[in-house]
Amino acid sequence: MTKRQEHILQIVKDHGPITGEQIAERLHLTRATLRPDLSILTMSGYLDARPRVGYFYAGKQAGTVISERLHKMLVNDYKAVPIVVQENASVYDAIVTLFLEDVGTLYVVNQKGYLAGVVSRKDLLRASLGNKGLEGIPVSIIMTRMPNIVTCAPEESLFMAAKKLIDFQIDSLPVVRPAEEDSRQSELIGRVTKTTIARAFVELGSEPFL
Repeated sequence: MTKRQEHILQIVKDHGPITGEQIAERLHLTRATLRPDLSILTMSGYLDARPRVGYFYAGKQAGTVISERLHKMLVNDYKAVPIVVQENASVYDAIVTLFLEDVGTLYVVNQKGYLAGVVSRKDLLRASLGNKGLEGIPVSIIMTRMPNIVTCAPEESLFMAAKKLIDFQIDSLPVVRPAEEDSRQSELIGRVTKTTIARAFVELGSEPFL
């Protein structure tokens, strides 16, 4: 928040309800100069305005504004493209895909393209220890199967997705929606990772603090 916006808030707290003209007089500014600041403070929820009455303090704190912004960030707007392998792919092929795509989790899909399971870097490392014939081991043997997979929906908030990552101590969430042909199946449409959350957090921190 700028010094002038802080000053405006204090004036409204002390003297509200107060008109824009009266605020401008106290700051020795024109009404036109003050208008952008009043608009920002009103849209952000710090101030409220009533016709023929003026501005008054709405009582919203900065933490409340940030919390509301976090809950409005949707998974659908931040999801990344999922990296998938077929369930009949070998563990060797999965390891190659993991390193080529530089990811920590692969999503396993069935013949119809629906989510069948998830395999992590740890799963692949565990399977490779002491096993030489990785080309003959299908990834479906070591994957975590549906419905034992934590997922998120595109309309969920990014905050809830981040909470799932922390609560279940996982690195990635598949973004799914019920398949049109069979609602019991999950259509894989994206992924949310810790990197996704970090990127959104940086974006939020880069916004002007109102």
